[in-house]
Formats: sequence, C-alpha cells, structure tokens
Amino acid sequence: MENSRPPLFDFAATLKRQARATADAFLRLAAAEGVADRLAPVKRAFARGLFIGEAVPKQLAGFAQSWTLADFDGKEILGAAPESFELAVSLFSLQNINDLAGALIQIRRALKSDGLFLGVVLGGATLRELRDSFAHAESETLGGITPRVAPFGDVRDLGGLLQRAGFALPVADVERSLLRYRDFAALARDLREAGMTNAMAERSRKFLRRDTLAALLSHYAGHHGEGGRLSATFEMIYLTGWAPHESQQQPLKPGSAKARLADALGVPERKI
Repeated sequence: MENSRPPLFDFAATLKRQARATADAFLRLAAAEGVADRLAPVKRAFARGLFIGEAVPKQLAGFAQSWTLADFDGKEILGAAPESFELAVSLFSLQNINDLAGALIQIRRALKSDGLFLGVVLGGATLRELRDSFAHAESETLGGITPRVAPFGDVRDLGGLLQRAGFALPVADVERSLLRYRDFAALARDLREAGMTNAMAERSRKFLRRDTLAALLSHYAGHHGEGGRLSATFEMIYLTGWAPHESQQQPLKPGSAKARLADALGVPERKI
C-alpha cells in the first residue's frame, strides 16, 4: 500500500536550489571541514569514494583515490551502483528528503561491506530566531502562519534512522554555531548561496507583504538582536555509519558479562 501522506518537501525545488548554490558558501565550507575532521583519524585508504552532490570539495578530495558523483533525483532515487564504494559522503543532499530512511538505505547499499558513510544535515535548533520572527510577524499581520522555515531533524532521531537503515556503529553528533549578521539581507544572502531557502511543499508562492516584512524585522531586532546585529543559530548534525562486516565490533549479548559492575566500582552489591 502506497504512503498517502502528502510530501513535506518539494524535493525537485530543493535540487534546483542546490544546483544554484555556490561552493564557497560558508555552510558548505563548514560542513566539508567538519567531515574532513572526522575522516582524518580513520586509518584506512579508500579506493573509491561516492560524493552525493555536484562536486567534491577540495577539503575531501584526498580521502579517496577516485570519486564518483551521484545525486538523488526528483523521485529521491540515488543513481549509484550497489556495493561499489568504500566511502560515501553527503553534504546537505539529505536535507529535504521526504523518505530519509529510504535514502539512507540506498546509500548503505551503494557501499561495499565495511564501507563508511559520513553525512551532514542541519539540526533542529537551526534558524530558530528566524522561525520565531516569522511566526510573530505573520500572526500579527495575517492572522495565521505559513510554512516559512523547514523543520530540521533531532540528533537522537537521526541516529535511530541510521540504525534502521542497517548501518553498523551509527553515530550522530552535533556542532552548534551562533552567527551575528549586520542585517537581515546578509542572512538571506547566505541562505540563498548555500541553497537553503524555503522548499517546503506547502510554502506560500506569494511575495512577502511589506507589512509582514516590517513586523518580521522589528521582532527579529527586538528579540534576537544585540549591538545592532542579528543572531542566527546553525546546528550541524554529522551522521556516521558503516556498512556491516563480520570484523566489526559487536555488542555483547545480555547476561554475557564475565565481571560484576559492583566489583569494578569497588562497592558492595545490593539485590533489589
């Protein structure tokens, strides 16, 4: 039975926005550096790497001997051969996927056994100031709110999705930054350059009314401004997982421990 729920994101619009994104957008540079930092301690030479996106950032080029470019199409299908890569990297290509679990499964299937996946998505605290300001402005001028800022994932939920997708040793970790912008136009420009503007399926296609914009700017400056600058939170969640292999560390079965916790802590054991 097909899923009858309407899509949350217009993924075709997302692809167009990402295609127009600039490689030196600060979000993409920060994400590439974060992935490089997490790859650096891995003592392994990767022969074939899969980069899910338009071009491999220079920070990541040296981590695989050769790279193949692929991406999800408008139907959220990844054009990558199964079991062909030792490494797969995604910088925001999963951001507006409607079936995120299915996308992660496709990436895992593209990896060879014991292959590594590293991806970046924006987390739940991202743009919370903008979300709050839009809600207040539209409530004040329109009597209701429309989808303006996309919902972002929670780190625990994303870690669970990695596990559901069949990745071994799944890890999701967070880096949060608070940026200060001289004005709202600078924030909007950064979002456009990173390909992160609104692509929700139910977004308004109308231009933002002048009174709504004025209310937005007033609330933003009054509640999220300091020293003449506007604050904006960005939360990056880094996803790490391995395609399963028999050599990987396995969790112990319940009841298989050979030492008591009380002995390790040097305290008497109490039975409840």
